[in-house]
Amino acid sequence: MSGHQHDEGHTLAGWTGCGIAVVGTSAAGVGMCLGSGSGIWLGLGVVGLSALVTWGLHLAGWGKPPGIRPSAERGWRVRDRAARNGHPGCFGCRLAGRGRRSPMADLDPVVVGRTPTVSAGPYARQ
Repeated sequence: MSGHQHDEGHTLAGWTGCGIAVVGTSAAGVGMCLGSGSGIWLGLGVVGLSALVTWGLHLAGWGKPPGIRPSAERGWRVRDRAARNGHPGCFGCRLAGRGRRSPMADLDPVVVGRTPTVSAGPYARQ
């Protein structure tokens, strides 16, 4: 892996999610061959579970941020310590509410301050 210039999916979250998804698609395929609707839905449910397991492992630090990591952190057994705060540009972290700015950061300083006045916004009379 050290000769690779790319760094996509080489994580515990990626391999675990892929393995569960393979089991799910295999179960759905067997269900299709047998003509079993319940087997197909069971397999598709396992595929959905694989997405949730991958997301949970990513949030627990076993995934990686978007982009290329430093070479010392490219091993798939290396835990990402920055996952707790969320990765910038990461859809999964945004879904979990990580890496967002404080809701108070977008408010007018008059509202955020200790005065109870409310800003009228950009259309207020001067």
